[in-house]
Parts: sequence; structure tokens; C-alpha cells
Amino acid sequence: MASTPRPPVVAVMGHIDHGKSSLLDYIRKSNVAAGEAGGITQHVSAYEVVHEHEGTPRTITFLDTPGHEAFRVLRARGATAADVAILVIAAEEGVKPQTIEAYNAIMEAETPFVVAFTKIDKNGADIEKAKMSTIEHGIYLEGLGGTISYTGVSSKTGEGVPELLDLVLLTADFAELTADTTKEASGFVLESSQDPRQGMTATLIVKDGTLAVGSFVVAGEAVAPVRFIEDFKGDRIKQAIPSQPVLIAGWSSLPPAGTPFAAASSRKEAEKLATQKEIIANIPATKLETEDGKMVLPIILKADVTGSLEAIKHELNKIAHERVAIRIIQEGVGAVNERDVKNAQASSAIVIGFTVSTDTSARELAERAGILIESFKIIYELKERIEELVKERAPRYSSEEIMGQAKVLKVFNASGGKVVLGARWESGSLKLKSLVKIERRGIPLGQGRITNLQVARIDTDEIKIEGEFGLQIETKVDIAGGDTLITYRVVES
Repeated sequence: MASTPRPPVVAVMGHIDHGKSSLLDYIRKSNVAAGEAGGITQHVSAYEVVHEHEGTPRTITFLDTPGHEAFRVLRARGATAADVAILVIAAEEGVKPQTIEAYNAIMEAETPFVVAFTKIDKNGADIEKAKMSTIEHGIYLEGLGGTISYTGVSSKTGEGVPELLDLVLLTADFAELTADTTKEASGFVLESSQDPRQGMTATLIVKDGTLAVGSFVVAGEAVAPVRFIEDFKGDRIKQAIPSQPVLIAGWSSLPPAGTPFAAASSRKEAEKLATQKEIIANIPATKLETEDGKMVLPIILKADVTGSLEAIKHELNKIAHERVAIRIIQEGVGAVNERDVKNAQASSAIVIGFTVSTDTSARELAERAGILIESFKIIYELKERIEELVKERAPRYSSEEIMGQAKVLKVFNASGGKVVLGARWESGSLKLKSLVKIERRGIPLGQGRITNLQVARIDTDEIKIEGEFGLQIETKVDIAGGDTLITYRVVES
């Protein structure tokens, strides 16, 4: 095996407002050759930078992993895929809940990491206080009971960024990262999307071997011929070496983010490697009730990229209801189309679009068929709307709540469906207009409604204390002395 050192693949993680994106932007703009940084497209969420370390230019690949809590699944995968992680913590705020979440993802992935205290240029920055907050949460830095390297950085001035990149490279050197460039390429899918010009595309990170034009790549059941390779700048290259992020087009289906890929020299070999696992869930839409009797809310989900699909599903999994289950019967990348609406019509599903448009024909068909299409750009607004729909879809159950009980002492008059009688309070509350059950020695006789209540011949609205009272009940039951009256109310839930 001809192993040679390879550049580290780095994930930057942490709380959403702690300057992760600003740090990545500064590193990209400062360390990518002039004129090239602007060529990175929105969904090619990785890039290479060059940093001079101990007199030698060294390459580092950065993954632009999402920082929001909603994207925890992808973030955890980013940590798994990365060789080194940078945990960002704002010097003005210290450790936050999402910081702990990112730290846990890094630890679960057993990824070596360094800490970057960001925003040190801010007036409220206090690195010493921020360092103390790491200790309080079990993140032990060098010199403070642990071995985790750290430095302060400013994404505005660039202060501390070279030192941070030095720490990343030192951490990577300890890991002794190597690859064999003579092998067929392997790695993972960072992101995939439907490109209007190039069709199904995926950003791959090569972790081992060399990916060359003319070969084939396989990720899950998805296969693509490598007709061309684009680097992170959008330039076409003949081959990709370990740790390079590259764009490959022409996939048979969209491989989900995080899927491992392998290269093959021929289509036949590639198809042999391809698994039979389906990307799109295709649960029979006719079954609208679960095994435990829950009603099903069927959803057809369309999003801009596969990473968004995973994040949305992660959020929807948090929605729990005792009588309704959410079922994604179809998912995909790209605009909401006529086929989606037809499938929704056949399955009584709603169509949810996330940062995608709706075809005109699909919109017109939905209006004619009464199919609900809802579009969102913010994942939590989507989640809140689904929670509303779950509540609307939930079947209503009625139950009886016992309010009070009394014993019939004497019947004074019974005519016209109304009975006047005397009774003695036993428990609870008997209110005017309450529903009442009549029982005789525990056997139900029927029910009625209280139309009048009196104590000492004075009208009252409620009886709730021990004693005798008079009442009138509207009922068809032939009530007799000794019968039991039970007031109740119907509760819907």
C-alpha cells in the first residue's frame, strides 16, 4: 500500500450565533487565491484553503456544515466525516446549549478537535470567563485540567486565525492522516441537489484513492458516470485526490448526504456495487391508520437538497401525538410538480415544499382537486404548521366526567316529561342545567337534565354541601325514591 499524508477535512461546529459562518467566510476569503473564492456555489458546501505552516504551504478542506439545532443530523455526520473539528464559542457569551450539542456530536464521532473563541474584537468579549464556562460544562482546555487546544479569533480583523489554522494542522499531524492514491476513490457524499442545468448533482469528499474522469461512482443505490469533475471553484479537473471536495453530475438518483461512495472502473462493476436501498419512502398510501390505531397524516415532502429533507424529517420526528402519526409517503428534491399533486390526491396527503417553487400545472391541478400545497423557507415555521395540522387531523374523543351525586328521597310530581322531587346531597356538585344519570341499585335507568334547583324553596344554581334539597329533572325515566342521581359533563379531547 502506497500511503502518503493527506490534508485534513475540517468541520466547524457550534452555536448558531457564535460566528461560525463569519469565521468560515474569513478563512475562505483570506486563504483561497484571489478571484477564486467567489466561484463557490451555494450547495457546494466545502472548499480548500492553503495555509503556510512552519514555512510549508499546507492544504485544509473545510466542510461548511450547518450550525442550527435543526440540522443536528447533518452536523453529526459532518463531525463523523471530518478528521478535525473546530468548536466555536463566542468570547462574549461562552458555552450555550447548542455548543454542548455540537460538543456531544464531536465526542460521539471520536473526532479530534480544537476550540476557537470567536468575536474577541467585541466590547463584551471576555475569554477568561468563556474559558471558565467550558470547564463548567466538562470541556477541559489545555492548562485548565485538560488537553484541548484553543485560541481566540476575530473574523472581522483576522486576529488569531493563522494560529487557529496552525492548531488544526498540528491536530491533524497527530492523527497521522494518510491515503493511497493508487486505489479507486472512496469517501462520502457531502450534499446532493437537482441542478436545472446539470441534473442530479452531488458534492463528494474524497477520503482515499484517486477519482478520475471515465470511472463510475456509487453511493447507496445511486450511480453516476464521471464524465467531468468540478472542483470547489467550479473549474474542471482530470482527477481528484484525497481530501478534495468535487462536484459530480449525472446521478441515477440523488444520494443522501452522508452516504459513503466508492468508485468503479466500469458501469458493470458500479451496478454490482449499488445497493437496493430506496431513497424515497414508498409506504402504501391507502393505509391511513397505524397498527396501534392512530390516524395518519400523510405528507409528500419536496425540498431544495437532500440535506434539507433529512433536517426536516429530524424535526418532524420530534412531533408526538397520542392519536396521530406523521407519515412521509414520498420525498424528493426539486419543484413541486403535477405528479406530486396526483399522488397527494390518491393518498389524501398534503404537499409540503421547502425553499422550492411549485410548477404552474401542479398549482392549477391542486386548486381543482382541493389539494393543500404549503411552502416554507424556515424549518421551524414548517414544523409549527405540521403541528397545527396534526391537531386538526386528530380524532375527537368524548368522555364523561362525574361531577356529583345525590339520593332521591321522594317524588312529588311527574308530568309532561318533568319530575319534581326531593333529594339528599352525597358528593361533589350538582349544577343547574347539568346532565344527570338515574340509577337504581347500580343499574342505569336513563338520563335527563336538571332544570331547577331549590334549597328551602329558594332557587339556586348549585348544590355542593351536605343536606336536603328540591329539584326538577327533565327526563322520560320513571324515577322513584331510593334512586341515585349522578351529574356529569361530556369532555371532548
